[in-house]
Amino acid sequence: MASGSELPVNESSVLKGHEGAVLAVRFNADGNYCLSCGKDRTLQLWNPHRGIHIKTYKSHGREVRDVHVTSDNAKLVSCGGDRQVFYWDVSSGRVVRKFRGHDSEVNSVKFNEYNSVVVSAGYDRSVRAFDCRSQSSEPIQIIDTFQDSVMSVHLTKTEIIAGCVDGTVRTFDIRIGREIVDQLGHPVNCISLSNDSNCVLASCLDSTLRLLDRSAGELLQEYKGHKCKSFKMDCCLTNTDAHVASGSEDGFIYFWDLVDASIVSSFRAHNSVVTSVSYHPKDSCMLTSSVDGTIKVWRK
Repeated sequence: MASGSELPVNESSVLKGHEGAVLAVRFNADGNYCLSCGKDRTLQLWNPHRGIHIKTYKSHGREVRDVHVTSDNAKLVSCGGDRQVFYWDVSSGRVVRKFRGHDSEVNSVKFNEYNSVVVSAGYDRSVRAFDCRSQSSEPIQIIDTFQDSVMSVHLTKTEIIAGCVDGTVRTFDIRIGREIVDQLGHPVNCISLSNDSNCVLASCLDSTLRLLDRSAGELLQEYKGHKCKSFKMDCCLTNTDAHVASGSEDGFIYFWDLVDASIVSSFRAHNSVVTSVSYHPKDSCMLTSSVDGTIKVWRK
């Protein structure tokens, strides 16, 4: 069993700037900055280590549900209730392009590894890919084999992986056009990849996290104890892949041992639903966000 002594369970600082629920917080690629988004229709850029607010991005017409920044920190992408995917210039704060095509709210967005393609997942049961280098605002690819709202999307070099309310995690191999469907039997509201990309962690609305082996589709482990029945909440693995982390609808954070699924640590982090957990790429440091309007920085 992996020791929990290195886990970030101590509150280091609180980032306040959003009015209303914070729906997501994300470290950038090197972990020096973070971006948050929320019900107040804004994106906020922070230095979480110094507790400093840097910039606010405003253009969305409704709540902002997800944000992702390029590996070179030059551009960011966001999505939300206004059905649009916004492609921003980080330094100027201006919207470079609005990608269109979703018929309803957009739940999740990601850049590919080369920062050239944006992939979005929506309530309209589709995943759409957009080319950042072209002038077009129309998608270059649409995947619409889902039976319900697509909540979460991740990319590898060759695949798009999506979690859906229809109870599936679907993997699309972009090179050969093959789709692999893993049936989990419960609505999936978030997926996360292990750092070695061999496993996918799926948060399901029966208050259970499920770890799947990506090559065989085998269910490796289940993690329970938290409450997840109706909210979209993040889950993640720590940067060593030794522990699994998730928020809970009662404001708690949970850490489980990856292998034996025992709860290593659980504590009240927020006054309301914990919407997001983001783990630092190298250090023992984690960000959480909540419906209570705050973002918190945690250290060991």
